[in-house]
Amino acid sequence: MNKKVRKAVIPAAGLGTRFLPATKALAKEMLPIVDKPTIQFIVEEALQSGIEEILVVTGKAKRSIEDHFDSNFELEYNLKEKGKSELLKLVDETTGIRLHFIRQSHPRGLGDAVLQAKAFIGNEPFVVMLGDDLMEDKVPLTRQLMDDYDKTHASTIAVMQVPHDEVSAYGVIAPQGKGTNGLYSVETFVEKPAPEDAPSDLAIIGRYLLTPEIFNILENQAPGAGNEIQLTDAIDTLNKTQRVFAREFKGKRYDVGDKYGYMKTSIEYALRHPQVKDDLKQYIIDLGKKLEKADRPAPAKKLK
Repeated sequence: MNKKVRKAVIPAAGLGTRFLPATKALAKEMLPIVDKPTIQFIVEEALQSGIEEILVVTGKAKRSIEDHFDSNFELEYNLKEKGKSELLKLVDETTGIRLHFIRQSHPRGLGDAVLQAKAFIGNEPFVVMLGDDLMEDKVPLTRQLMDDYDKTHASTIAVMQVPHDEVSAYGVIAPQGKGTNGLYSVETFVEKPAPEDAPSDLAIIGRYLLTPEIFNILENQAPGAGNEIQLTDAIDTLNKTQRVFAREFKGKRYDVGDKYGYMKTSIEYALRHPQVKDDLKQYIIDLGKKLEKADRPAPAKKLK
């Protein structure tokens, strides 16, 4: 009997070196998009998709993640006493979630981080959700993968078309045929290929639905790119013994894994935030006028 997908794993043990010095003592996943930490967007997607329990794989300097999702009696009491019900509601959004934490002692790659979840997952299918990608669609991407699993009972990986010259930053699939309604059978998975060697422009984007057989593979997986245990390599091995599908995502993806992507995401979210959107929009208009004026060549001086 095929089991229901109930659990998700969020790897959050990375060192966050792209955001130093901010991430020297602060978890990268706690960097806010306006007023909400990036990891909270991931947790909300999981809950909206019907996930019941979540394991966060952390590392050093990640205690702030646990604190964020824990209750804070003094803060909650203070807000209640002062009648700040709207702020109290925002604080309450992060409590009461069935979250578990485990530490990855040594950062040996994404595959090793997922392997830390073996005891938590047991013999069930599960979802892996990376914090560098925020996804928007009418149906949450994690829910789309779960719906695919209900039909195929097979592992399914989220992919998205990316510019060809950027494929070396991703795991990439070699699809079999054109797919059906955005669902592809996959011939091979390739981790970070050179553009000239890439089998397609369909890149893995940070949402995976996996069957528990992946753990036995990860336990014996040799290090790959970057001398780390690569999840993509393990998925490719899994694909040799049971079918693995790829779901093409057609929604909006925000990449917050580097400074530029993070800044773009923050601005776009802020332009929809009810408390700052109007002032920010006017600021951007005024700033654009100033920059345009600064770029104009100075008028030529008249000869006497």
